[in-house]
Amino acid sequence: MEKLKLKTPLLVNGKNLTELSYDVDAITAEGFVEAETQKTKAAGNNLTGAVVEIDAAAHLYFGFAAIIAVNPEIDYNDLKRLTGRDVVEVMKIGRSFFTNSASNSEEASPDEGSDAA
Repeated sequence: MEKLKLKTPLLVNGKNLTELSYDVDAITAEGFVEAETQKTKAAGNNLTGAVVEIDAAAHLYFGFAAIIAVNPEIDYNDLKRLTGRDVVEVMKIGRSFFTNSASNSEEASPDEGSDAA
């Protein structure tokens, strides 16, 4: 489980949260469907049909799902109140679910396929 430090505190259940725990590996099949449902509902008639690997709105909602998976007291309506760079950081978390890349900078693994021939 990882933590996202918020630039702007988020008020949830009367508490100002300054960080959010998350785990993309804790997203269940049910959580996957709910994230997709919430994204579709938020998009309304503006669905782009983008493939999920490059769909920024899907990334945001799957970032929300990663947070909700380990913080059941937080819901989508709470997370929709995030602002500014915090929104972008949550989107990066969701993107990592599909791309297998870390949301925060971490050491890059060596390129296993390169040969110095």
